[in-house]
Amino acid sequence: MKSIFDAVSLECSRIVTEHYSTSFSLATKMLAPSIRRDIYNIYGFVRFADEIVDSFHDYDKSYLLNKFEKDLKDALDQKISLNPILNSFQHTFYKYGIPLHLVTSFMKSMRMDLEKRIHLTDSQYKEYIYGSADVVGLMCLKVFVKGDQESYEKLKPSAMALGSAFQKVNFLRDLKTDFEELNRTYFPNTNLNNLTEEDKNKIVEEIKADFKLGYSGIIHLPREAKFGVYTAYKYYFKLLKKLQDTPSSKIMSTRIRVSDPQKFRLLVKSYINYKLKLV
Repeated sequence: MKSIFDAVSLECSRIVTEHYSTSFSLATKMLAPSIRRDIYNIYGFVRFADEIVDSFHDYDKSYLLNKFEKDLKDALDQKISLNPILNSFQHTFYKYGIPLHLVTSFMKSMRMDLEKRIHLTDSQYKEYIYGSADVVGLMCLKVFVKGDQESYEKLKPSAMALGSAFQKVNFLRDLKTDFEELNRTYFPNTNLNNLTEEDKNKIVEEIKADFKLGYSGIIHLPREAKFGVYTAYKYYFKLLKKLQDTPSSKIMSTRIRVSDPQKFRLLVKSYINYKLKLV
């Protein structure tokens, strides 16, 4: 039965989310059940595409990404796919009317990651951030507002800013891996062979500005989405604070993380703020 296949597909997206990102999975669990599965579906889709370009070094990444993109097109055209991740994504895509150009921009940024590069220009950086992060925030926003176009347009700038902030925090945390293993430097005008405190602080301030705009939208989200998004915001902001307090030389030699006890305390504080309607 098709309903059983769809249920299996949805479960696959949940499993992908929980295995690849404990932090994002935790925040997603704080969303209302009515929208939680659709966020799993979006994450599963973007995670698989990102995995192709970031991890499958012993395989033909171009071939795999081309095949994934063709399968994606077929899934959206036929409204079904034997790839359970794409099958669940197309369900969410049509349920909330996610604009196709968001999906296209995302895949364009993933394709940029196939290129071996040491530096991005300012324009390339903005294009990559938009496609890899901003549009993911917009896809999720479509779910949060349940497809309501007026609310979507109102909250669009803040959703893009929050997506940018999350992505840039990941970039800053993963500087060592991206530079040494993947030959990538995302931040323009930054010499990772000699990352200075000034360079790091400039990046931190840029991210803080994104967080500020992103938070201005969180407080206007529907109750079904607010706690989950706020939880993710608090986690990433805590990670940014740890990166800010870490010497630039150490950022390039180790991977900074938020410990499980710290995550638990953040969750408790976020819940209290949410229940007291301080968010």
